[in-house]
Amino acid sequence: MKLFFTLTMVLIFQLSHGQEDKTIHQFIDNWHLAAARADATIFFESLAENSVYIGTDASERWTKTEFLAFAKPYFDKGKAWDFKPYDRDLHVTKDAKTAWFSELLTTWMGVCRGSGILIKTKSGWRIEQYHLSVTVPNEIINNFIALVKVSQEQVPAEKEH
Repeated sequence: MKLFFTLTMVLIFQLSHGQEDKTIHQFIDNWHLAAARADATIFFESLAENSVYIGTDASERWTKTEFLAFAKPYFDKGKAWDFKPYDRDLHVTKDAKTAWFSELLTTWMGVCRGSGILIKTKSGWRIEQYHLSVTVPNEIINNFIALVKVSQEQVPAEKEH
């Protein structure tokens, strides 16, 4: 009887955990779709109040308010960005209150990688942090480093903290 109870509890946990994974995948997909459709309401409501969006440029570390100010003109024109996610790797804590993921994205910049941390709130899942990075094939990394170096030489040095 104990074995039956244990197996039943494991099965229930796995099924509910699988459903939670499905819910999170759908949430992230809808967030990307909101950007593609320039739906600022869904896109920005998906971000937690204290969220951070890290973009591809070293200067791009935005709070939710800062990111909204940056992105609003794109959304207002009805054309934000259309990133198509694939190859997502998702992890959820046992208490199903926190999740993290990485994904590859088809973008206008080529293949990018996104990674994020989500928290479960009373209103559902919210993105606490999202980090977008450009991928660079290993075969051309030296060329990439040279381009970045030239670019950095043309920009005045940043003030130290």
